[in-house]
Amino acid sequence: MPADPVSSAASGFAALFVTLLLLSLVVKTSLMRRQIRHVLARREQVPQAFAESITLASHQRAADYTAARMRLAMSEIAVSALFVLLLTLGGGLQAIHDAWSAAFAPGGIAHGVALLATLGVLGWFIDLPFVLIKTFVIEKRFGFNRMTPRLFAADTAREAALAAAIGLPLLAVLLWLTAAMGSLWWLWVWAFWLSFNLLVMLIWPTFIAPLFNRFTPLADEALKARVEGLLARCGFQSKGLFVMDGSRRSAHGNAYFTGFGASKRIVFFDTLLDKLNADEVEAVLAHELGHFRHRHILKRLAVLAPASLALLALLGWLIEQPWFFSGLGSAATDTATALALFFLVLPAFTFPLAPVLSYWSRVHEFEADAYAAQQTRAADLVAALVKLYRDNASTLTPDPLYSRFFDSHPPAALRVARLQSLQP
Repeated sequence: MPADPVSSAASGFAALFVTLLLLSLVVKTSLMRRQIRHVLARREQVPQAFAESITLASHQRAADYTAARMRLAMSEIAVSALFVLLLTLGGGLQAIHDAWSAAFAPGGIAHGVALLATLGVLGWFIDLPFVLIKTFVIEKRFGFNRMTPRLFAADTAREAALAAAIGLPLLAVLLWLTAAMGSLWWLWVWAFWLSFNLLVMLIWPTFIAPLFNRFTPLADEALKARVEGLLARCGFQSKGLFVMDGSRRSAHGNAYFTGFGASKRIVFFDTLLDKLNADEVEAVLAHELGHFRHRHILKRLAVLAPASLALLALLGWLIEQPWFFSGLGSAATDTATALALFFLVLPAFTFPLAPVLSYWSRVHEFEADAYAAQQTRAADLVAALVKLYRDNASTLTPDPLYSRFFDSHPPAALRVARLQSLQP
């Protein structure tokens, strides 16, 4: 008797999914083990390029910090893979679907929102132990954590309230669009999702970010004048220069642009201003302006927007395929279930793209560095980077293969050497 085509397709798809999930787990774990071995094997000697600026103690601290984070990350990805298997082939998603069917009509918007929100809550609980270990064990051990349990609880409460206030209506709109817009619902969902993300970029600086941090205008008049001069030279208009109280939570330092269009802001962590002198701050900002000058954000949007459209179009096709649901352990075939299954299994199919995206990001970092070297002194950016590597305990000796796969920034030695070659 010939095999049922749907059952055969479902079995084949399930086998492919499990193979890719396990393969991604093996590859990521192997690369992380390589990173640990490579970094610890070079723990006892500071690379020659940094020997005059970074002490052996700082270098060893960075190696130990990197190894501790890698070990935690290996546990995290293993638990994450197990969680995905339990939800799909283990029948967990179907069990959640059935449980909510007692309260809401299956396939309806309320049922779908409840299903997807439950997945979000479960995912948060799965991540919570790793967040706690990273924050209150690893970050504390290496002197970075300034988060108190009370502040952590307050942040969590604010994040939950924000997720409920924005996320639940957003899910309801997405599910309504899939039901109301016919066979091309995925096109409408894409347009809505893109518009929503642009809206968030507009309102984040003034309405959302202040819920978690305090932003005060840059008070150092001399530094402010230098920064404004740099902005004028680079043709960048900003709604203001602000200092964020990052030291409330962490000793790590950073600077970033936020907002979109007329709402753009420049934000310095207070920890960054404490560590760098004015020349170095200006060089770091020039690097960030390099991303603006080279239109890196727009270039990424130009790729991610059609990519997300293609993924939604794929989902629009998969939602009509019975083998997609049964192959992933689900008897339910409603839209919310399809969304959940699709985004649960998507990372297993897209993980080979990680080194491509990492490479693209590193190219952008080199371009931004080169721009900074044109607008300021390359030596100042080198000095700033060395201080940040030291104070943030960033390894100077990453495993090359791990770095090519995962790192969004070039390795320290390569980045500094490139900048030094640009010095007059």
